[in-house]
Amino acid sequence: MNPIVLIPARMAATRLPGKPLADIGGIPMIVRVLRQAEAAGIGPVAVAAGDREIVEVVQAAGGRAVLTDPDLPSGSDRILAALADLDPAGAHDAVVNLQGDMPFVAPAVLSACAGLLADQPACDIATVVAPEASPADRGNPDVVKAVLAANGRALYFTRSTLYGDQPVWRHVGIYGYRRAALAAFNAAPPSPLEVREKLEQLRALELGLSIWAAKAHDAPISVDNPSDLERARAHARTVA
Repeated sequence: MNPIVLIPARMAATRLPGKPLADIGGIPMIVRVLRQAEAAGIGPVAVAAGDREIVEVVQAAGGRAVLTDPDLPSGSDRILAALADLDPAGAHDAVVNLQGDMPFVAPAVLSACAGLLADQPACDIATVVAPEASPADRGNPDVVKAVLAANGRALYFTRSTLYGDQPVWRHVGIYGYRRAALAAFNAAPPSPLEVREKLEQLRALELGLSIWAAKAHDAPISVDNPSDLERARAHARTVA
């Protein structure tokens, strides 16, 4: 397997505009994400940027970035566009899609996600889950729950409360795709379950693609709004 790690990022985030360049302990967030991906040692790393400002910051930090159409509708569209630019011959047969808002994601988690594609021939898409942070997660629609078989294959993902008062797996939005699976996923329109749950991974399941999950010890900080950013800045102070 010959994977590449791509990090989609754009400035026009609804809840936190300009967040890829948000300062976290003196380092732009996108650069922190880049460094974590590089430390995983999976393969080459590049940022699929929707804005020239992001490209300039990444390149100034010694990283690689590709400018993509800012009007692309999703992160998977953005990584496909970057992939076409970086690897038109298809040398990379697997793609890890790391969100640009996880500044402290553990390199080992990225390695585990990519490792599923190598270890599980039946795995079309790899992802990550983490234990619930508290019992409150079980009924929180903002917490996406992964329903897994005993071997780690994903059966379903939902925002709903699962039956029974038992711990749940939180889904972490990191994906590893076989290249053919990424192309098939992106070529398909939103599926009925995807629209209903507002979860794009359900499109893959409805297409018959197999998703497997690596288990992390805890969910990485994901910066979606100003309070998340303050939490990330506080965390940076503890690890500096």
